[in-house]
Amino acid sequence: MHRIVTVAAASLALAACGGSSADADGDGEITMEEAAAKSADMVRPQPGKYRATVEFVDVSMPDAPQQVQDMMRGMFDRGPQTHEYCLTKEEADKGFEEMARQAQDNDTNCSFEKFDAAGGQIDAIMNCNADGQGAARMTMTGTGSETSSEMTMTMDAEGPNGQTMKMTMKSSQERIGDCDA
Repeated sequence: MHRIVTVAAASLALAACGGSSADADGDGEITMEEAAAKSADMVRPQPGKYRATVEFVDVSMPDAPQQVQDMMRGMFDRGPQTHEYCLTKEEADKGFEEMARQAQDNDTNCSFEKFDAAGGQIDAIMNCNADGQGAARMTMTGTGSETSSEMTMTMDAEGPNGQTMKMTMKSSQERIGDCDA
């Protein structure tokens, strides 16, 4: 499921995309490639040093053993998790299109059921299947600009053995300056 969450987070880069009709072939499914093609008219993040914060808001695993449920709930006790990273000009120039290509290089298969992005806002539903790990449906809402983004993601997942999990998390990224030399 970690790969699925990573792909969903990468999707936030689409928040500044210019339009909402990403289903280029009209088949009712928006592939990662179709979403990436829409990235030509989106706002790119500025290069620089960023602070990323992820906060787990809620988790429910009714079918999991109590020990696993306690471990997952322990993530809430740690509070928001923050790290800083440097986004180079080359990485910023690649934008979502490159992230989508990388996501498709592994064994996670994702497509959008809904994808509305305009004016720096995103409202999307993404479905993913990871070989041997199960399936997940993620609802994402958020905003993005050249220097910051915020997203709330709710994931409903089912593992290969039928266990279910529902998790809600919030993430934000903020440009905090130039990269250290």
